Amino acid sequence: MLYIQAEPDSVRWLYGIFSVLILLVLSLDLGLFNRKAHAISVREASIWTAVWIGLAMAFSGLIYLWTRDSHGLEKWTQFQTAYWIEKALSMDNLFVFMLIFNYFKVPDRLQHKVLFWGVIGALGMRALFIYAGVELVRLSFIHIPMPWLGNSAELEVNVLLFLFGGFLLFAGLNSLLSSSNDSQEFAGKGILDRISSVLPIGGDVSSGRFFLYQGKWLATPLFLVLLAVEFTDLLFAVDSVPAIFSVAPNDPFILYTSNIFAILGLRSLYFVLQGFSNLFSYLKKGLGFILIFIGCKMLVAPLFHIPSGLSLLVLAVILLLSILISVVKKKK
Repeated sequence: MLYIQAEPDSVRWLYGIFSVLILLVLSLDLGLFNRKAHAISVREASIWTAVWIGLAMAFSGLIYLWTRDSHGLEKWTQFQTAYWIEKALSMDNLFVFMLIFNYFKVPDRLQHKVLFWGVIGALGMRALFIYAGVELVRLSFIHIPMPWLGNSAELEVNVLLFLFGGFLLFAGLNSLLSSSNDSQEFAGKGILDRISSVLPIGGDVSSGRFFLYQGKWLATPLFLVLLAVEFTDLLFAVDSVPAIFSVAPNDPFILYTSNIFAILGLRSLYFVLQGFSNLFSYLKKGLGFILIFIGCKMLVAPLFHIPSGLSLLVLAVILLLSILISVVKKKK
């Protein structure tokens, strides 16, 4: 296993605290607060959003304390930057969730259940992407001779990060140049139609069950909704995971823990956005600027290093401006 550049024992303790904390909160969420399916109010969602953000901030404080003798402030800044990048880029994901629930006519009381199990599935996918990605990044360095600067002068370039940067730059420009501020239509309808043609389907989406037995086991339409949510998360991970590699490409601990804290808070944030979706009409444009900035940061990395603190500031300014412009335009 790869660890951050601190004492191995410290990192193992942090991994342990992280695992126990996540399991504890998820158990409370499913087994106590949401044992019965019910529609999530904006107030309840806001409280849970604050809880998840608070837990992430507290954990970043632990990272600082455990690594303060070496590079605690740097690791704290990297965690914060990766966390808020993932949080911001996931916003567009949530609007697609709204499209999916509307398309399948999922009752409000069942949406939390689908999002809960969708996020659980996402934990494994993100772990695979991040830990495999760190290893690929480690193997992707090349050295380009620069004899005009001296006989031994050379430029160290990571091919994979350079490709990531180009992809994010293209994705950001595409987001800015799109004619609509709304999230694109749910793109997985065709795939789900093919799945439903080969997978035995029965029951009703309002049953609240993913499978039922009627002489044989059948998947319910609610299971198709869960597949749609997982598929959507997979698509958006193609943008968000490369983006966080701009922060700490050699540190899977920072990348994974910040990513997991960000996506675990998506369920509650979804219901907040659902209540105030009209205030985020320009968010897609803001996300486009964020992708462009991160892409440029990765492209110029071999020549110029942009500190994580500056990246965090730029991210905050872009998000706040996009929300402010949305509110002003809404009032007008």
